Amino acid sequence: MNEMIRQHIREQVAALPHSPGVYQFVDRNGVVIYVGKAKSLRKRVSSYFVENRDHSAKVIVLVKQIVDIRHIVVNSEQDALLLENSLIKSLQPRYNILLKDDKTYPWIVIRREPFPRVQSTRQLLRDGSQYFGPYGSISMQRSILEFIREVIPLRTCKLNLSNSSIKAGKHSVCLQYHLGNCKAPCIGAESEEEYAESIALVQSVLKGDLRPVRRWLEEEMMRAAMELKFEVAEGYKQRLKSLENYQSRSVIVSSKIVDCDVFSLLMDDDVVFCNFLRIRHGSMVAVQTVRLTPGVDSDESEILAAAIRHIVDNIAGELAHEVIVPYLPAAATLFDGVTFTVPKRGEKADLLEFSLRSARIYRAEIMKNLEIKNPERHTDRLMAAMKRELNLDREPRYIECFDNSNLQGTNPVASCVVFRNGKPSRKEYRHFNIKTVVGADDFASMREIVHRRYSRLLEEGAELPDLIVVDGGKGQLSSAYLVLCELGIECRVPIVGLAKRIEEVFYPNDPTPYYLSRTGEPLKVICHIRDEAHRFGITFHRQKRSNNFINSELDQIKGIGEKSQMALLRHFKSVKAIRQASVEELSTVVGDSRAQAIFDYFAAKTKQ
Repeated sequence: MNEMIRQHIREQVAALPHSPGVYQFVDRNGVVIYVGKAKSLRKRVSSYFVENRDHSAKVIVLVKQIVDIRHIVVNSEQDALLLENSLIKSLQPRYNILLKDDKTYPWIVIRREPFPRVQSTRQLLRDGSQYFGPYGSISMQRSILEFIREVIPLRTCKLNLSNSSIKAGKHSVCLQYHLGNCKAPCIGAESEEEYAESIALVQSVLKGDLRPVRRWLEEEMMRAAMELKFEVAEGYKQRLKSLENYQSRSVIVSSKIVDCDVFSLLMDDDVVFCNFLRIRHGSMVAVQTVRLTPGVDSDESEILAAAIRHIVDNIAGELAHEVIVPYLPAAATLFDGVTFTVPKRGEKADLLEFSLRSARIYRAEIMKNLEIKNPERHTDRLMAAMKRELNLDREPRYIECFDNSNLQGTNPVASCVVFRNGKPSRKEYRHFNIKTVVGADDFASMREIVHRRYSRLLEEGAELPDLIVVDGGKGQLSSAYLVLCELGIECRVPIVGLAKRIEEVFYPNDPTPYYLSRTGEPLKVICHIRDEAHRFGITFHRQKRSNNFINSELDQIKGIGEKSQMALLRHFKSVKAIRQASVEELSTVVGDSRAQAIFDYFAAKTKQ
């Protein structure tokens, strides 16, 4: 592994997220040689490139052949396991051992037959039966089946329950009927319509809609309680609790969507990211995101068509008969034999959202990788975005944010935090004790601290900020803006106010809030600034309140100054211990006369 490849791998590993997912190692020929899953992609992948005596010979050989790393982020470890299984079966990587056989994950099937049975299976057949799953662990699948069989009476026998055989009386009841687990449709004790109602409850459980079963269980529980069958009612109550723990299956695989391809498009100013998902036999077998340069063409349908053609020619080969897209591509009819679907809801919409999220993650990682190489590029991009988002005349390289803090009007303080290039500059943070305001008047407090801050900066000829942020909405913004007008700097320094809703920003003399993008980086920076101002102010307020509380009683004793108070607190640790000390103990710290004064003060307080 030469130095250029090592550097490339280090940059890729540094850009990996701490999220569950699947990673792929690629050799010089562009062949995937290993697929693995991880709870934390960065931790797991980085472990391969750390010298470790426990590494096997296979791992050492594998690492030497890696020239590129690909990865896919998913929602959970279970999704990672299922996706890893699909990719290994599709790619057959050389260095994988686990999950390379033909073993498949378990499904739950509702058979297509008279009085359908609900069973476990590992074979997904296109026989008209309904399949649900797959399940990442057999224990989960078994627990759901046991729950269904315990709550909903269904047949488990292998009898052919045709109408003719039931009418001919060819069958007889079994032990399950006597145990109450089956209503004996084999002898006509339960009609097909009644049995179909039970199957509908099973379907709702397996689809994740728990409401019909919950309603049925509650009715059965109340009926048992009315009949004074309290043990039976408690059983239904426990089943209701277990029902809450059921989780519907993942978007990673589907038993309904057999074969399809999914494309999503994410457009920036100078680059386009297109994500491609391939679903085969209900499982995701490929995920790929490509970066394209749009050139002079900015029409989204044209770019989507060009991206699909590029992926088909270089990556995917032939498309599936159904292709899921966010909108129809230009000249869609040129893709022979392909039906384009634009879903609005359901599983297909979930797949499209998964594809778009994968594109977003890929874009973020590309940007992060570039920022690792060139940190200034990220700062420039962030500042340009903030200037654009906040409608400023210049980039807010230097921001100050103010916040007030008091407790029912007591110990009023304020804080000013400073951000440089989007990052905290903690050495420039400032605390303010409110001097001219009595009680809880946040508007007057804001006027005082803003006036003190900027009148001093003007006197010293210091740099003024590129942006002032006031935490408190329209009222406090107006108070601060009037001070800027008094100082004659309202045109030199822009100011905004933050409302309680994090995305709302107010401007002077405009009662209508401006809404920032909830997914953009400017909102994250603004929230960070406000959180820092609040944290810094609250910390100072608590410290001041605590000091006042500790010292207030000692301040009442005549002749006991600050030095004596500190000496007493250092020695006795608390005011309570000072109150309980004898004259002799006190005199060793502050002398006889002060000790007697302290002792007499607390003795008089005790008699009151």
